[in-house]
Order: sequence, then C-alpha cells, then structure tokens
Amino acid sequence: MGSNSSKISDLPKNEYLKRLSGPEAISENDPFWNQLFSFSFSAPTSSTELKLLEEATISVCKSLVENNPRTGNLAALTKVFLARTRELRLSAECQNHIFIWQTHNALFIICCLLKVFICEMSEEELQLHFTYEEKLPGTYSSDSEDLLEELLCSLIQLITDTPLLDITYEISVEAISAMIVFLSCQLFHKEVLRQSISHKYLMQGPCLPYTSKLVKTLLYNFIRQEKPPPPGTHVFPQQSDGGGLLYGLASGVANSSPFPSSVPHTFQINFNSLYTTLCEQQTSDQATLLLYTLLHQNANVRTYMLARTDMENLVLPILEILYHVEERNSHHVYMALIILLILTEDDGFNRSIHEVILKNITWYSERVLTEISLGSLLILVVIRTIQYNMTRTRDKYLHTNCLAALANMSAQFRSLHQYAAQRIISLFSLLSKKHNKVLEQATQSLRGSLSSSDVPLPDYAQDLSVIEEVIRMMLEIINSCLTNSLHHNPNLVYALLYKRDLFEQFRTHPSFQDIMQNIDLVISFFSSRLLQSGAELSVERVLEIIKQGVVALPKDRLKKFPELKFKYVEEEQPEEFFIPYVWSLVYNSAVGLYWNPQDIQLFAMDSD
Repeated sequence: MGSNSSKISDLPKNEYLKRLSGPEAISENDPFWNQLFSFSFSAPTSSTELKLLEEATISVCKSLVENNPRTGNLAALTKVFLARTRELRLSAECQNHIFIWQTHNALFIICCLLKVFICEMSEEELQLHFTYEEKLPGTYSSDSEDLLEELLCSLIQLITDTPLLDITYEISVEAISAMIVFLSCQLFHKEVLRQSISHKYLMQGPCLPYTSKLVKTLLYNFIRQEKPPPPGTHVFPQQSDGGGLLYGLASGVANSSPFPSSVPHTFQINFNSLYTTLCEQQTSDQATLLLYTLLHQNANVRTYMLARTDMENLVLPILEILYHVEERNSHHVYMALIILLILTEDDGFNRSIHEVILKNITWYSERVLTEISLGSLLILVVIRTIQYNMTRTRDKYLHTNCLAALANMSAQFRSLHQYAAQRIISLFSLLSKKHNKVLEQATQSLRGSLSSSDVPLPDYAQDLSVIEEVIRMMLEIINSCLTNSLHHNPNLVYALLYKRDLFEQFRTHPSFQDIMQNIDLVISFFSSRLLQSGAELSVERVLEIIKQGVVALPKDRLKKFPELKFKYVEEEQPEEFFIPYVWSLVYNSAVGLYWNPQDIQLFAMDSD
C-alpha cells in the first residue's frame, strides 16, 4: 500500500495495490514488496469498518482474480511473506520493529485478499490461484508446490512458536484472524463440503503435528486474557521492565510436564485456570460456545467440572444468560440451555445444586430472593424461559430442552423453595389454560365447518397435540418428584393442594390417566388429613401436617414409572465430513479456534 496509505478511502486508487492486482508479474526479489508493506493503516475494529474496507478493496480484488492466472502475483506475495516468517522469531528477539511491522502488513494484505477469494470461489479454485506458476495465459504447472497448505502451516507455527511481545502482539492476532478466514469456506457454500481441503490440510498433511499445540496455545490465550499493548507499539519501541507484555506462547506449551499416553495429539492444560476463565467470561457468546464444546465433546473436562465444589460459579452466569433472554441472541440462549441440559444428565450435579445456598440474587427482579438453593433458582429460571418462549418466540426446540433439563433434575428435587414450587404449578396452570383455549377454538372451528366447506380450517389438532405433549411432560416431572423425593418437598405438596382443582380435568383424560394416578393419590391423601385437622389452618400448620403425613403415606401405593432421563445428542455428521468450527474470543487478546475432538484428543488432568 505504500507509506502514504493511511485511510480506507485511499485504497481503491492506491498505486501499489493497482500494480499488485494488475497484468504485470512481480518478482519475489522486487523492491516493490518493501514499499507495499510500508504503510501505517489501522486495522478494522468493528463490523462497520470491516465492511468499508471490503467495499474499498473489491475492485482491487476482482482485478487480481482476473490477472493472477497470468501474473502469479498472489503466489509471489505469499512466498515473500513465508520467507519473512522464517526470520520472525529472530526479529522478535532482536527487537526489529520495522521488519515485524512490514511482515504484519504483508499478512494483513493476504488476509484481506483471502477473504474475498474464499467468498467468490470454491476451495479447488482457491487452491489453483495459489499454485499458478506459468505466465502464459490460462496455464499453470501441475507439479507446483501447494502454497496454500504451506501458508496454513506457517500461520500455525507463527501462532504457536512466536514469543508474544508487545511488538509481536498484532501479528499474532492477525495470524489467528487469517486462520479464521482460512477455515470459513463452509460459510459461503450451501452444500456440505464433504471433501474439504481445509480438513485435509489440518488432519492429514504436514500441519497435523502442530494441531494440538495450536489448540493448546489458543486456550492459553483465552485463559490469560492479556490486554493489547498501547497503539503504535509495533512501530515505536517503548521502555518497560521485564519486556512489557512478554509472555511466551511457546513457553506456555513448554512448561507443562510430558503426558505419557499412546493417544496422539494429547496434551495437558491447567483445568483450574480454564474453569475460572470460563466462569468469568460467560457474558460472551463465544465463551459460552467454547464451554459447550468442551462439556459436550471432552469427557475429561466434563468430569473435572462436575467434580468441582464451586459449580455455582459456572451455573450462575449461565442462568443469568437465560434470565436476560430478551437481551441475548438466540444462539447464546440455546448454548446456555444445552449446557444446563448436559450438566443435568449427571445425578451428582442434580443433588449437589440443592445443597448450595445462595443469598441475595440481585439480578432476579420478579421477587426478592434473600436465600435460595442453586437448584431452586435453576428451576425458577428455566420455568421463566419456558413462559417467555410461550408468549414470544414459541420455539418448540427451546421448550423441549427446558423441559428435558427439568425432567433430568426432577427425581433429585430437594427442599424446593416455596416460590420454585409455586412456579412449577403456575406453569402447569398456564398450560392448562392454553389447552382449554385451543380445545375451545377447535370445537368452534369444527362447528363452523359444518355450515361452510369452502373455508380452510386451522390445524388445531396439531396445536392441541403439542400442548398435550408439554402438559404430559410437566405431569411426569411432578410425578417423578413425588415418587422419588416426596419427603424432601413439602412446599411442592402444599402448592399441589392449593391448586388441586387444576388437575381435576386431567384425571379421566386418556392421555394423562396413567400419570395422574400418583398425583391424584397424593392430593387425596393430604386433602383428607387437612380436613381432619379443621377448617382454619395457617400456612405453618399445613406444612407441619404435610411433613407428618409424608411419613404415614405408604410408598408402595405410588406407582413406579421409568426414570426420566434425557441426553443431549448433537446431530450426527458423516465421518468424512469436517466443519472447522471457528470463533474469535474477542476479549482483548483472547482468540480461539474450534477443532474436531474426534480427530484430536486434547486434554489430560493437570494439577498445576
């Protein structure tokens, strides 16, 4: 771009970019490259700035796409960058600011071009653009080196091996940005890329030995959450004690003890530090997505987290995401909900959350909660999410996962807060009213159809079927609690008795008769004992009678049903299909990359 380019608006008429994209082939040894890389240009920091950059460079990129088969300038640019990366580590040690600054600019240009190329063409066409060697129109050498693969390997090594100093910070971040762009091919294709070149490079080629080291480095970046250096540090040296922001990506890898394992691509990492950072960063949907992937696809991480005695540090941020559902994007809410579902698959988790007592939950505004168990709070938030979904989004997927989480917990409900017990019955009341309304609409519609056969009828039968499915699920949740932990939940029995008329209409309903037996038995048994105790009873006296009655109720009279257990299952993909999950963990310097855990075994327990 040259030393005069400093604004986005200057780029379309920039002489250096015009020459790069023009019909003239440029030698790798041409002084042009040093001139092209000598610019002071602020990289985009927002989607708006990024869009402006793309719009400003589209003409240059289109020209390069047209001329590159004859000039091979993209390959020349890449080779110049690759040659520079081989000297990058030494330049960092020697504090060669100018060299690092120019190398960063070279990578910035490659990244911008790569993004446009990936948007506009297939992976095969992209690969051809990096292998053109001949200068004759429309020809290229079939035995050319694969510069695209070499570029990817170079990016990985830059991320993992370059010590992260103030002066190398920006090029490290740019390398990760380039990786994200490189792995984004699937985003621009409607069809599934079953033979992805990206997958081949990472999982079969020379990049393979570096993949686990890459993931470990990125995870340590996420853990450390280092702040970026002051602007201009890559150009102007600054005095500082201890090397400023020096922390070694390579040293981070070197300081874990060897992990003796026959499983390839396995490494150790400090689980405690990772857990702490994940707890602190859940306001970011990228961090929530990382947590979901670790829990769902890595058994070591899941086992470690479930064994923690401070699970509230992780669960509370997740609950806060769901509580503020209207302020979050749908992906963030889904990930948070699936995390809860995965956690509730474990009986130990379901028991322990009722033993954690919380005080003064300030973000819960519906009611002052001066003291409540983590389990009861989880129930409140999930029920609130269901009710929000019923009135706003009406997403069946959200309903299903919320109810599945409650069902997984139901057999382990312990000492439910009176408000949590009330909300369970209130949700059932809401569903009951919805059921009656749809049933009435269906009846009226059927009557109307008798007089007019030309008007199409709404599908009330399907609506009714969905509502009845949800109602049965709620009845199963209540029944599971009564069957397995009746003596632990007097507040739920109290709420049942207070709203016992709600259940009357479902006693003889063919869809609910079986599951209503236990609920009806409990209501009848305790109603009888209350009648025997007199008419005017205080809340405290009713609870006392319930606690006494629990001991007297014969357990064999409660019918046993299969245990409610729901497991989250991700949609299965063909073995040969690889989507490189990618994300940018935006918090300051923390950036990360998703991987395929079936191909890379990542974690071992680490006591650091």
